[in-house]
Amino acid sequence: MKKKAVVTNPGDSDYEEGDVVYTSNIKDVNKDLKESGKKTIKTSKPKPVTFSPLLLGITRASLNTESFISAASFQETTRVLTDAAVEGKTDYLKGLKENVIIGRLIPAGTGALQNRGLIVTNPVEQEKEAVLEVELPVEEENQQEELSGQLV
Repeated sequence: MKKKAVVTNPGDSDYEEGDVVYTSNIKDVNKDLKESGKKTIKTSKPKPVTFSPLLLGITRASLNTESFISAASFQETTRVLTDAAVEGKTDYLKGLKENVIIGRLIPAGTGALQNRGLIVTNPVEQEKEAVLEVELPVEEENQQEELSGQLV
């Protein structure tokens, strides 16, 4: 709900006063403006974007997400899907909700991309396997001695 903000002073950015933007995007733009001010010579220092937080209700917050699939699952499904089709939007399936709707593995826990190669094991089972591996060669030697004694 507090992910967005209203731009009150766009500074040297491409935003306009009154734009509703994600606060993370504003922070990235401010960082870029500061970095560019250090590297290039300008007649004035770059002015960062100033903003005020925007508190949206649950309906507006759910309809204003980047994922149109997530927005369509909440309310006004026909309108959301029609607008997405007309605008040619692409949903990158980054969140839990849209992945559940599509039927894909959710990007969390062992389903997260960075964790997909992990093998989850039980330490107690690993210990038992290690003990068995140590004991097996001794048992095999005893069995071979017994068999060779019976054959002679």
